[in-house]
Amino acid sequence: MSSWFEQAENRLKEEYNKAKGQKESVMKSAVRDALLDFCRQNEEFAQAVVQGGSFQDCMADVAKGVGNSLSDLEAYRRAASFYFDGAKVNFSMSIQLEPAAVEPRQTDILLDLSDFF
Repeated sequence: MSSWFEQAENRLKEEYNKAKGQKESVMKSAVRDALLDFCRQNEEFAQAVVQGGSFQDCMADVAKGVGNSLSDLEAYRRAASFYFDGAKVNFSMSIQLEPAAVEPRQTDILLDLSDFF
């Protein structure tokens, strides 16, 4: 039998095109990719995706009550909670303001083979 991740991956890919609706269609690619990442991270979550509701129902739940916009993070939270009640999604972002380190310059080494005789 294949792993829970492989089963979840197959299910999400098979059900991907069944998610209809304007808002669902805009979000479904990113949400599916996030769910696949979550499945890679946690086998229990992958099992919940395999044994849970359809991706179409998940996307309908994610889009429910959405006005003109929804953050990616909130969409991923809703999707994760659809499959695994109580699941939390964390996000980390940082900025680096110092200039990038300059690569040390490599100098060529010239060997004279006559030095070894």
